Amino acid sequence: MKIAIGSDHGGFALKEVILAYLSTLEHDIQDVGCFNNESVDYPVFADLVCEMVAKGEVDKGILICGTGIGMSMAANKLPGIRAALCSEQYTARMSREHNDANILCMGERVTGPGVAEEIVSTWLSTPFEGGRHLCRIQLFS
Repeated sequence: MKIAIGSDHGGFALKEVILAYLSTLEHDIQDVGCFNNESVDYPVFADLVCEMVAKGEVDKGILICGTGIGMSMAANKLPGIRAALCSEQYTARMSREHNDANILCMGERVTGPGVAEEIVSTWLSTPFEGGRHLCRIQLFS
C-alpha cells in the first residue's frame, strides 16, 4: 500500500515512530515532512498529504500534530478527503468500516507510541463496509 505521512513539529517524534513501524510492514511510504522539531505551520503538511491522496498518488495518508485536531480540521476542508482523528483502536476501525476514512490523524501529545502503532495497524487493515454507509458518504460532497 502507498501511504503519505506528514506532521508538524508537535507530531514529529510520533511520526518517526510510525515511519519505523510502517517500514516493518513493507508499505511504500512517502514522508512529506516536517523533518525536525522546529516550528512549522501544520496546514502546509496537511495539504501535501491530502493532495497526494486526492490525486490518487497514494492510497491513504497519515497526519500527526500535537493533538491531531488541527491536522484533521485542515485536512477535511479539501474535497474528497475524509480525515478521522483517532485516539484508540475502536475509532480507527469505525472510521474505516463506516466512513471510509482516507486520512488518519493522531496527536503526539495525547497518544503514546504503542497505542499509535495499534491505531495504525487497525486503521490500515480495516476495510470499508460500503452498503448503507456509502450513501451517507456520498452526501458529503
